Amino acid sequence: MKQGNVYFKNVLAGIIREDENGYMFRYDSDYLQRKDAQPISLTLPLRKEPYVSQILFPFFDGLIPEGWLLDVAVKSWKIDQRDRMGLLLACCSDCIGAVSVEQIDNGTL
Repeated sequence: MKQGNVYFKNVLAGIIREDENGYMFRYDSDYLQRKDAQPISLTLPLRKEPYVSQILFPFFDGLIPEGWLLDVAVKSWKIDQRDRMGLLLACCSDCIGAVSVEQIDNGTL
């Protein structure tokens, strides 16, 4: 299983996970209780229930570099460019914009 903490403006907003069943994104319960909580994307509105998908959510896939920068990432970290979660975790800890994703090791949701 691969998983990462999702931050919105440097505040923990949720967790994204990939396992044998696909992908899951869940907002952090403390984040949902904040008065200033905002959705990380219009396609992922705030809610307690997890989002589940067989493919990486388009919002997260859009954070992954493209073109020559993707080629650099694939060669540098030796990640298959079809491993979208691996690329998300390797490349998106310091994204342009409000959202970042940092890999976390073993754990439960």
